[in-house]
Amino acid sequence: MADDRPIALFDSGFGGLTVARAVIDLLPDENVVYVGDTGRYPYGPRPQEEVAGFARQITRHLVGEEDAKLVVVACNTAAAAALDELRTTAGVPVVGVIEPGARSLVEATRSRRVGVIGTIGTIGSGAYQRAVAATGATVELTCAACPGFVEFVERDELRSEQVHVLAERLLAPLADADVDTLLLGCTHYPFLARTISDVMGRDVVLVSSADETAFEVLRLLDGPDGPERRAPDGPPTHRFLSSGDVEWFRRLGSRLLGPEVTAVEAVRWD
Repeated sequence: MADDRPIALFDSGFGGLTVARAVIDLLPDENVVYVGDTGRYPYGPRPQEEVAGFARQITRHLVGEEDAKLVVVACNTAAAAALDELRTTAGVPVVGVIEPGARSLVEATRSRRVGVIGTIGTIGSGAYQRAVAATGATVELTCAACPGFVEFVERDELRSEQVHVLAERLLAPLADADVDTLLLGCTHYPFLARTISDVMGRDVVLVSSADETAFEVLRLLDGPDGPERRAPDGPPTHRFLSSGDVEWFRRLGSRLLGPEVTAVEAVRWD
């Protein structure tokens, strides 16, 4: 039986749109609902338990109010804080971005010297360190937190001199470690890929978890225990919700994701 319920994604703001773009491109017939929790961003500096509470609240809304058939935690900080719990409590399959990203990282390296950048919360949680170790790959991993990157993306300052100077300072440990592959361990960071590449050098491969996460969603839909795909009997719906300024989300979201962001609905938390 076809399942018309939407695939749901959430992030603290705009970063998860990179994952939404990959899901929409790979699964063009699926209904999608996206929540950007811009009223409470950024998640990175917040305590993990507070972020876990946000993740639980948003997931309950997506499953209970939006009737999601599958939830993608399109936020590395939220995935590090709450993914395991959500997988046991949500009642639908829950996909994170950390494990797919770690797999892509170790598959892409040539020198076996790899790096991960993320928010303070993500890097401090050790989630990527554990995920890379779980792959069984023999690599030398260097991690660095990049406070401030998310705020530049949310202000649509993707190529400013200020973000370049900040990137030079924050990425120095990765350059010193001579990594040949760098995982952008925050879904906001692909929007800064040009600046990061300029600082790290064009020989360093930048890995985003968005595509691999979309393939994980595809595997679940095609697997024996996952929900069914939607029947291609008409155009799908793509809905976008924000807990902050909906017009700001529409303007910037349409630039970052594309024409699918035509309107944004307000969402309020109890």
